[in-house]
Amino acid sequence: MLKQRVITALLMLAVLLPAVFYHRSEVFAVVALVLIAAAAWEWARLNQCGPLVSLMVGGFCALLCVLSWYAGLLSMPLHTLWVIVGGAWVILGAWLLYGGVGVWSNVPRSLRLAGGLGALWAAWVAVTQARMIGVNFLFSVLVLVWVADIFAYFFGRALGGRFFSRKLAPSISPGKTWEGALGGMMGVIVCAFVWRSLDVSMFMGVASVYTRLGNVNLAFMVLAVLFLSAMSIVGDLVESLFKRSAGVKDSSGLLPGHGGVLDRVDALLPILPLAMMLGTL
Repeated sequence: MLKQRVITALLMLAVLLPAVFYHRSEVFAVVALVLIAAAAWEWARLNQCGPLVSLMVGGFCALLCVLSWYAGLLSMPLHTLWVIVGGAWVILGAWLLYGGVGVWSNVPRSLRLAGGLGALWAAWVAVTQARMIGVNFLFSVLVLVWVADIFAYFFGRALGGRFFSRKLAPSISPGKTWEGALGGMMGVIVCAFVWRSLDVSMFMGVASVYTRLGNVNLAFMVLAVLFLSAMSIVGDLVESLFKRSAGVKDSSGLLPGHGGVLDRVDALLPILPLAMMLGTL
């Protein structure tokens, strides 16, 4: 299992890293589009759509992204869109986590499909615009999620249950603890200050999200990264809720050893539009 995970991760990096660092952002946009279309296919399958309908949903998501690209949406300032999408993630994420699987099961399938496609499309536009801003900006957003996940894992393993008797969301993801969540938040604060102190933007040509937030003031940066860290947890838990509702462990088997694309990008789906909102306003 571990060998399979490592091989898959290396293959993914072999595709993603050249696309990220290629001087034309269009290459990365195409790679991200393929991944988002695959995630849309998985989303349809999680909502009990048949093979043909699932392929059509994935194709429609890809078409929506291409039409948005062709219409010049990627080069436009989209502050209102990020506020709407970010606000929707906060409100609906809280509603879903409070209501649990029972609430989600009562949502009509057509609304589920439409909402999922909207979230995936917005994530593609956000990640593509982040790459257009610059590699440093894009990586600073991605690293925030990775750091939160890594610190949460190790803090949860070392301290889980020591200070809080109740789990974070026992009915959705029994393994997640409050200690892990708080550890992830501590990790992103450290990451933000280290990134700013290294002034990475000097050799990548553009300010990171941490530098942009810190230019308002450091207190705002700390509050913003704590908020983003919390929303990465929401994205992870919401996808776990969807899988529990569908009765599956992974969103698909597209990435051997890792599950599906949705399993890899769940925490990024709310973070990308929110980071664009906070980093570009």
